[in-house]
Amino acid sequence: MIVTLTANPSIDRTVQLEQPLQRGSVLRAHSTRSDPGGKGVNVARVLSAAKLEVLAILPGNPGDPLLSTLADGAIPHLGVATEGLARTNITVSEPDGTTTKINEPGAALSGTTLDNLARELVSRADVASWIVLSGSIPPGVDPGWYGELVAALRDHPCKVAVDTSDAPLSALAENFPLTAPDLLKPNGEELAQLTGVDGNALENAAQEGDPGPAIAAATLLVERGVGAVLATLGAAGAVLVTAEGTWIATAPPIVAVSTVGAGDSSLAGYILAATAGADPGECLRHAVAYGSAAASLPGTTLPTPDQVDLAGVTISSATSAPALPTELA
Repeated sequence: MIVTLTANPSIDRTVQLEQPLQRGSVLRAHSTRSDPGGKGVNVARVLSAAKLEVLAILPGNPGDPLLSTLADGAIPHLGVATEGLARTNITVSEPDGTTTKINEPGAALSGTTLDNLARELVSRADVASWIVLSGSIPPGVDPGWYGELVAALRDHPCKVAVDTSDAPLSALAENFPLTAPDLLKPNGEELAQLTGVDGNALENAAQEGDPGPAIAAATLLVERGVGAVLATLGAAGAVLVTAEGTWIATAPPIVAVSTVGAGDSSLAGYILAATAGADPGECLRHAVAYGSAAASLPGTTLPTPDQVDLAGVTISSATSAPALPTELA
């Protein structure tokens, strides 16, 4: 079983425009759709579509529209009693694939709800193969909460993956190695946030075919105790760094329609392969193939296995980690 935690879930409403977005104008929508959302929910949806046993844990009460959409989609889930309804996020998608997201902050969670969420996770830590802590945390929650959960899960046999950003990501890293997960999935900007490098220079280098700076930055995190760093780099692909080696993936050519959910799909692809016992390079291949497939789909649509081009991903390995160029520091 793979268990995901989404502390700040959402209903994701996507508006597909017929023309480019223009501020202050009256625009016509080509189509609209609503999906259950939040990063952990997205991971669970991708894994469920691949026929893996999953459980999405999230705050939610009977009658919450979000829980109803999960039930309608046959996504196994557990709602933990809370005081408010899930937020609604808006994605505006333009014909050329440009997406604009407007995310609500989400409802605050009481101490009781936080304790119950943690209790549900820990109670499954001896039977789950992976526990995924994913996404933002609601207003008022201590940014160090993810770190507390990682530390609480450390003595259990499950592997722990974390995908978050901003204050929760910084707080997690402050207490490495105690709070270092088995897998950390930053994008280029988040990798820069964690290591203090110039994020623009890192991403520009990757786009120009040089993943060395991203590898060097990820290596710094492995040296601080993280088991594996899966750094997604958009159209440039991704790198995977562990204490045992480094792997580089280039993405298959696609027409990008929406990047929403691409990172979540990458994480799901990695876990899908890892659960099947694949080697690191193959786990990276699945991560990039699933992320690319998500980017080729409209709005918040997530990929199914038949939409994934594994053969289009090229994998290579690096014999040694490059030094971080001084101009990136």
